[in-house]
Amino acid sequence: MRKRLRPKLFAALGAVLFLSACKAEVLAPTGDIAAQQRDLLVISTLLMLIIIVPVMLLTCWFAWHFRSSNAAAVYKPNWSHSAKLELIIWAIPLLIVVSLGALTWVGTHLLDPYRPLSRISKVEPIAPDQKPLEVQVVALDWKWLFIYPEYRVASVNELPVPVDRPIRFSLTSSSVMNAFYIPSMAGMIYAMPGMQTTLHGVFNEPGEYQGLASHYSGAGFSGMRFKAKATDAAAFEAWVETARQQDQVLDRQTYLELERPSENVRPIGYSDVDPQLFARVVNMCVEEGKICMAEMMALDAQGGTGLAGTVNMSALIYDKHERRGTREPVFGWEPFKVTGFCSTEELDRMLAAKPASSSVTPVVSGPLRGHGMPQPMTPFGDPADRYLTLMQPSAGNAQQL
Repeated sequence: MRKRLRPKLFAALGAVLFLSACKAEVLAPTGDIAAQQRDLLVISTLLMLIIIVPVMLLTCWFAWHFRSSNAAAVYKPNWSHSAKLELIIWAIPLLIVVSLGALTWVGTHLLDPYRPLSRISKVEPIAPDQKPLEVQVVALDWKWLFIYPEYRVASVNELPVPVDRPIRFSLTSSSVMNAFYIPSMAGMIYAMPGMQTTLHGVFNEPGEYQGLASHYSGAGFSGMRFKAKATDAAAFEAWVETARQQDQVLDRQTYLELERPSENVRPIGYSDVDPQLFARVVNMCVEEGKICMAEMMALDAQGGTGLAGTVNMSALIYDKHERRGTREPVFGWEPFKVTGFCSTEELDRMLAAKPASSSVTPVVSGPLRGHGMPQPMTPFGDPADRYLTLMQPSAGNAQQL
């Protein structure tokens, strides 16, 4: 018998040794937002265990107490109702459900990814003049592109950030929907083509943390990981200076080459970035000859553009098959492409301008109003509205390029 148990014992010990290498990043966060999410998860679990643990214990006790060999157990075949038991069975779960609902409602609002941070940590509020670090994130096949518009530098699969400084991520995708996730810093949020999402977070401790794509996106998904490096302000500034010494510049043509599918890409740095690149990625008009989505939406809102609008749909579609050399044949006439209905100068101003409302101040924690809370806003505002405002003085002079 002992000889039979030894292999099983060794197998169990081996499993424990493998598990000892795991790092519980979700339960051991280093950022205030991730810590609040951890607390929400733990409190919710403990509240549910108030019901689950007694039920499991009572199940075992009933099975043991009313076993066939226990002659002392009282047998009541006609018993059917107990008001006290009914009160316990219904009142306690009801209170737990109410508590979970209140906890979830408050947490949903306070941890809204679009909500600017109101504090650095539990003991440190955000200074009124502290500006968050803007990071523009593009999910590519199969790598992550990070653009720092304040410093005009960019990196691939590497995210250096300063400790104790709020970070505002603006996210989009180049081809398919993906999910951006740094477990130690904040929650997961989706990045979608033609759309922009926002995530706020902060690191409270220096270190190197794992970032990943938590949504399957194709063959190279498993290697779509990056390192988030939280350092002090001096080390971050030193990294920026190092990035500015790189030979590569991230312009539109370089981006289109980077956008091509590749796997397990090593970190890359760019010394300068086209200031309109991220806005063009969101509006699906990085390639020459593609009308920007914001302009087309604004024209559609004004009644459309007739034949030019219907044929130009081929320019709006983000045709990854064409870029990969696997484009399927198109039947009918050879489609032409409308590059725009506004002048080049107006288009540049539309993509580069930021409305005054983009300077969002941190929200002070206080009573939550639910329905009365302001709607989330992206840092760039609504591009279609901005286009309409821009074109208003010269609507009669709009031209087809």
